[in-house]
Amino acid sequence: MIAEMGYGLASFRVALSRAFQIVAPQRWNAAAAAAVEALAQRIAGEGIEFLPDAIETLRYLAPRHRLRLLTKGDFAEQSRKVELSGVRTWFEHVEVVPEKDETVYRAQLAQVGMPAEHCWMVGNSPKSDINPALAAGMNAVFIPHPQTWVLEHDEIVVCGQGRCLELPAFRDLQVHF
Repeated sequence: MIAEMGYGLASFRVALSRAFQIVAPQRWNAAAAAAVEALAQRIAGEGIEFLPDAIETLRYLAPRHRLRLLTKGDFAEQSRKVELSGVRTWFEHVEVVPEKDETVYRAQLAQVGMPAEHCWMVGNSPKSDINPALAAGMNAVFIPHPQTWVLEHDEIVVCGQGRCLELPAFRDLQVHF
């Protein structure tokens, strides 16, 4: 489904409907479709939940560093989340891409015009944040999170060898940066 439609709530809605129709085709009807739609609407209405001390950490980092936010997913959905969250103010640039890979990180480096070894990617996804940034020559900070989506799991290739830090919490960025 992701390969076909990308990330986001619209893709989730279609995937859930298709799964329901496969698992219980005899129960798929207008009421089931309405229940799927209601669930999607409830998810869309959920507020933005920040990591502990995230706002304070961004306030600390923003005047000291050039911060850029790179996120993947549905452009409209992710852009709406960024605006609703109020974090836009701490970032010099926000970009939403369909997928984060080495090519995307190299393009980001070209935009900022800085050597890769002077740039850091901070994230919780080995697959989309850490490994592609390292492959592009950047440094990385891996902050594990217990609710990281299983499709974002991967082995980190070089964390702990100078180019990659692993920190227990987002607020720990204040100690290192």
